[in-house]
Amino acid sequence: MGRREAVREQAFCSPGFFASELSEARERAGLSQGELARLIPCDRSLISRIEAAERVPQEDFVHACDKLLGTGGMLLRVWQKVPWHREVEHPDWFRRFAEMEAEATMLREYQVTLVSGLLQTPAYARALFARGEAAPDRDRIDERVEARLSRQRRFLEGVDGPLLVVVLDEAVIGRMIGGPEVMAEQLHHLLALAQRPNIILQVAPLGMGERTPAGTSLTLVTLPSGQEYVYSESLDKGHFIRDQQEIARHSRAYDRLRADALSAPESARLIRLVMEGLLNHEPKDRPVRRAVGQVVSQRQQRRAVRRSSLRLHLRRRGAGA
Repeated sequence: MGRREAVREQAFCSPGFFASELSEARERAGLSQGELARLIPCDRSLISRIEAAERVPQEDFVHACDKLLGTGGMLLRVWQKVPWHREVEHPDWFRRFAEMEAEATMLREYQVTLVSGLLQTPAYARALFARGEAAPDRDRIDERVEARLSRQRRFLEGVDGPLLVVVLDEAVIGRMIGGPEVMAEQLHHLLALAQRPNIILQVAPLGMGERTPAGTSLTLVTLPSGQEYVYSESLDKGHFIRDQQEIARHSRAYDRLRADALSAPESARLIRLVMEGLLNHEPKDRPVRRAVGQVVSQRQQRRAVRRSSLRLHLRRRGAGA
């Protein structure tokens, strides 16, 4: 990569900057928007909207453009530096949290209902955004999914990303989102992410009962300055806590939660067990034949998952007694 190109890539990247780079690369290749659209293939209006900075491009589109326009990966590198989440309509309070998240050196999360947005697969995120909509706007959903994925990159690329500690309530891994295949893929993704050196993933079993925090998700954010914040969400509002005594109280509660939760290896075993149950899923509770010749109903599998979770938890509690 030449020095001039490197300087251009290091400049502040915005959707407009990406749009101009794409447009220039297309024109250098001697292609019209319609000709590039036929090669990708996609609708010409998609390219027109992206070059007008009116649409968030998806990663596979950028890969295709890099290849077809001979840009040597430059478009992808620029695309990865654009904070696309800012281009999707968000409430002010979430936009503020996303900006803090983009600078954080450490995030500690507890999720009680859904997989953390930083750990979601595209299919899982898409299923969430489509919930409750009789006629989902696919373009709008695609933009929101891409914005969510853009938030993940600094945590998931390379080996020295910010520390991300996530405790999931057991109900999260048992809650079906998008159907068995989508959920099984999501659980497999969690197992893969848990192998990363900067990600710690634990499950708080249902047996913990009242020893889990009150039924709300929260995130403890540590910024490069050392300043900490606590962030939580209700249905229509985000809440920031700046009081140092309150932050210290939540931090201690989070440390206690992690101590009582399943260890990372135990959590992985439980996630794998639930995932295997989903892969063996049959509609209408039809019997599932296992490799050893046993026939087990889905209802029995679900009971086995719950029993296994309890045994893991009791084993951990007994070891520390």
